[in-house]
Amino acid sequence: MPSGPSYPSPDSARTPPLSLATTTLSAPVAIVGAGPVGLCAALELDRRGIQCLLLEGRHEPATDLRASTFHPPTLEMLDTLGLTESLLATGLRVPQWQIRLHATHERALFDLAVLADDTPYPFRLQYEQATFCALGWERVAAAGHVNFQTGVEVTDVGQDDEGVQLTVADGRLFRADWVVAADGASSRLRQLFALNFEGLTYPETTILATTRFPFEAHLPGLSWVNYVWADDGTFSLLRVPDRWRVSLYPRDGESVEQALEADSIEHRLQDIVPNPAGYEVLEYRPYRIHQRILGNYRHGHVLFAGDAAHLNSPSGGMGMNCGIHDAFNLAEKLAATLHGEPRSLLDLYDRQRRPLAREEILAQADTNRRRMQQRDPTWRRAELERLQGIAADPAAAREFLLRSAMIAGLRKAAAIE
Repeated sequence: MPSGPSYPSPDSARTPPLSLATTTLSAPVAIVGAGPVGLCAALELDRRGIQCLLLEGRHEPATDLRASTFHPPTLEMLDTLGLTESLLATGLRVPQWQIRLHATHERALFDLAVLADDTPYPFRLQYEQATFCALGWERVAAAGHVNFQTGVEVTDVGQDDEGVQLTVADGRLFRADWVVAADGASSRLRQLFALNFEGLTYPETTILATTRFPFEAHLPGLSWVNYVWADDGTFSLLRVPDRWRVSLYPRDGESVEQALEADSIEHRLQDIVPNPAGYEVLEYRPYRIHQRILGNYRHGHVLFAGDAAHLNSPSGGMGMNCGIHDAFNLAEKLAATLHGEPRSLLDLYDRQRRPLAREEILAQADTNRRRMQQRDPTWRRAELERLQGIAADPAAAREFLLRSAMIAGLRKAAAIE
């Protein structure tokens, strides 16, 4: 099993000094990491006419199982880059999602149609992160203001009052006025600054597996996104265009290593729907769940975004979306700063995005996780009835979905000055 990211413990960040070596390449902005966050930051800067370096350690986009949900405001943002049309062409629209009891198939069904007056995209879109990154790599490679460098691993960083110098593994140096740290959960830049990544790691390990088995033909009333209470725990079923993604958990007393064995995954899937022919598992991966956030997203001329700045439970599908929202907010403010606005505008990025992540995204994801981890039948029954009551009331459902679809939080953040 792969180990989780390591987190430095010091409470304050160091400010690394600059090297005196010769700079190889320079730009007003350097972005470290070409996942969804870095790609969106680069494309938004390109749209605003800002030259940037995009530095990525890989030579090809990642293909492993990661996020798969795009929420309505994310689709609105991506539409400004001309990306949403491509996503809609092959992605799976999810107008309804549900929380359900597996034993009885009772469910609370949330219909995003109540958001039709709030967004042009009143649905979730299931579209895998790997596919999005492949599309994004094509777009940045063709972008006129983006110098896209792959196979570039940052090994050191230094800064002064005017900008930042990045050292990479082959000894080259890159200089930028500003750096966007979009290098993910194990952020090298966060480690180089020795930043305290406050929070916790949840005790359970999730095992994500994919299969083409047609669960929808066997479980009545299934939506394309389902969070399910089972007698011995919980699981989720999320559909992407050509397969189901199933989130499983080890049985009581079962180690993670045992849970990753083919027989164990097979047994867990058989518990969901008995299948005499057996399950074809296309791919699987384990992952730990974290809830962590930086104390400040800005450290001099280095600004953190996405998983480099915050981590949350994937329950609710908000992590990648929150990072993309970071990217758009930050790119707008970087462009304004480079066009002559005060540098203090970048402190507004922190004031708008960090409280939102802490009070909305992390808090909601934690609530979602805790809800599904509950095993007491009486509690589950009461919670299901409460959720059914919300879903049946259009006004209450709209308020609930404005928050779970990340619209309310963005409105709240936009009002911060």
